[in-house]
Amino acid sequence: MNASEFRRRGKEMVDYVANYMEGIEGRQVYPDVEPGYLRPLIPAAAPQEPDTFEDIINDVEKIIMPGAASPACTELETVMMDWLGKMLELPKAFLNEKAGEGGGVIQGSASEATLVALLAARTKVIHRLQAASPELTQAAIMEKLVAYSSDQAHSSVERAGLIGGVKLKAIPSDGNFAMRASALQEALERDKAAGLIPFFMVATLGTTTCCSFDNLLEVGPICNKEDMWLHVDAAYAGSAFICPEFRHLLNGVEFADSFNFNPHKWLLVNFDCSAMWVKKRTDLTGAFRLDPTYLKHSHQDSGLITDYRHWQIPLGRRFRSLKMWFVFRMYGVKGLQAYIRKHVLLSHEFESLVRQDPRFEICVEVILGLVCFRLKGSNKVNEALLQRINSAKKIHLVPCHLRDKFVLRFAICSRTVESAHVQRAWEHIKELAADVLRAERE
Repeated sequence: MNASEFRRRGKEMVDYVANYMEGIEGRQVYPDVEPGYLRPLIPAAAPQEPDTFEDIINDVEKIIMPGAASPACTELETVMMDWLGKMLELPKAFLNEKAGEGGGVIQGSASEATLVALLAARTKVIHRLQAASPELTQAAIMEKLVAYSSDQAHSSVERAGLIGGVKLKAIPSDGNFAMRASALQEALERDKAAGLIPFFMVATLGTTTCCSFDNLLEVGPICNKEDMWLHVDAAYAGSAFICPEFRHLLNGVEFADSFNFNPHKWLLVNFDCSAMWVKKRTDLTGAFRLDPTYLKHSHQDSGLITDYRHWQIPLGRRFRSLKMWFVFRMYGVKGLQAYIRKHVLLSHEFESLVRQDPRFEICVEVILGLVCFRLKGSNKVNEALLQRINSAKKIHLVPCHLRDKFVLRFAICSRTVESAHVQRAWEHIKELAADVLRAERE
């Protein structure tokens, strides 16, 4: 959608909202539709090719408005999470379809998803241990619980441990900044010998620092064997898994209890939209379900609905699935795949430019849309380069530390980025690098 069409469609939407407000007294306060009405009215999977804007708007009036805001808000989310799960080729155990035990929910962020998974895992292990040993108090169990993640995991994982009141230990990553089975097994044996109770592990697919991937096929079976909850955080990289050539990066997700990624990061869905799936939704509802009188409703024990307030920390929630529905239909699966592939191609273009300049080095394998690079030399010279780049305000880079190296990160993330932008950015970086190296020699 170009700027001209955006203006036109925006004006049409203002008219739609204004007409709704003018005619609101003619609409029913409570919908006539019954729970389950929506799924039969829309396809079971996302379209491969784009739909027209007119068709989508017509479906809003025909399909969504009769159940707005409930049950349409809930039911569209359930179906959209199944659409997205199928795009990723998630195991069927994670989908809502056919009366399975799993399902998907839209959280506000990957940070929330990690915290929700940790709290659910904590409740589950406490119940299990107390069932086997009723004399154990919750406090006695809590002080022995320990969770794990790679030393490359996002800081939000550590925050989840702080909020959840449990110990969190970092597993040393290998030379490719990935968690491997041997390091995890060593930590587990050491902690169990010390009387601790391993119960939760976060594996990261596409780390924030350098887009490295923990080895799910190695650590997954260990978590299953140790009866530990395995949560997979693919906040950034998960969008790429809709492309068959990148789907192998998700191999091993079948061992996970929960999986999360952010369509608002790389799948053209506006913030906030963090997609989370669980194999057993009762693990979430068992941790968060509370039913005061003022929140009870006539369908809550019918088994016909999904009550998402039991799947998350807040009670209230927005109609976030509506924007997923629009994006998936406006682009189609093929359009979204093309968008991801273009970004990956551009990142490799930048990587090639860096490799052609003997002053620079690539610091880690480029897999998706992130390139980690630096000037050969000291951290000080790279810090000076970053300061010049960001002060010039033509492009903006965010750094990281990989072991003892200060590294610059070039991320392809704009919807409108083209090869010309990458070429221009590289020319700008080269010019500033020359200035920095000249100043160092003087």
